[in-house]
Amino acid sequence: MEQQYNTRLLEAYQRGYKMRYRDSQNPPEQKLYYFKVKEDLPRVQVVLGFLQGIVPAGQCQSLLDVGSGRGVFLFPLLREFPDLEVTSLDILPHRVELLQCLHDGGIRNLHPRLANICTWDAPDKSFDVVTMLEVMEHIPDTEAVVRNAVRLARNYVIVSVPSKPDDNPEHIHLFTNEDLKELFLKNGCNKVKFMSVTNHRVMVAYLN
Repeated sequence: MEQQYNTRLLEAYQRGYKMRYRDSQNPPEQKLYYFKVKEDLPRVQVVLGFLQGIVPAGQCQSLLDVGSGRGVFLFPLLREFPDLEVTSLDILPHRVELLQCLHDGGIRNLHPRLANICTWDAPDKSFDVVTMLEVMEHIPDTEAVVRNAVRLARNYVIVSVPSKPDDNPEHIHLFTNEDLKELFLKNGCNKVKFMSVTNHRVMVAYLN
C-alpha cells in the first residue's frame, strides 16, 4: 500500500528545505518520513482532545511545545489546529533546523526556538498553554523546568511522563501522581487533573 503523507506539512518542509540549503554543498538528509500519516499515540490523542475543548473557547490562542523532538505531538497539533500560534522549543539544533524549514516553507504560525526550558528567559505569561510531553523524565533539574513552564503559561501546563520503569537510559526520573501534583502546586498552579493513558501519566495543571 502506498504510504500517505501529511501533504500540507510535507510540501512546506520541502519548500523550506530548498530555500534554506540551496547554496549548501553538504545539506542534511531530507526527513520526509517524519510527515507520514500514522495513528496518533494515545497520550497525543488525550492531549489533543483536551485542546479541542479549550481552543474554540478562546483559552488557547498561543501554545509553547517544549521538547518537540521528532514531532510526535507537534505535527498532529499543527494538523488539528492549523491557525494556532505554536512556539516549539528544543535544545537540539538539527531539530530546530527541520522545524525552521517548515516555517520558511509556509507554516508561518510555527515559531521554532533553540533554547533550554530551564533557563529560557521569555517574558512571564507569554503563552496560553505550555505542553511538555515526554520531557520531564529527561531533565535533571525538575524544579527549574516546572518553575519556568508555570511562569511562561497563562492558563494551563500539560505534561506526560512514563508511569512505569523502562530501559531507556535517558529517563532519569519516574514520577508518581503525587510527585507531579506537589511540584506544580508549590510552583503556582491552583489544581491539577490526571487523565488515564496506558503506561503514561498525563496531567493538566490549571493556573486560573
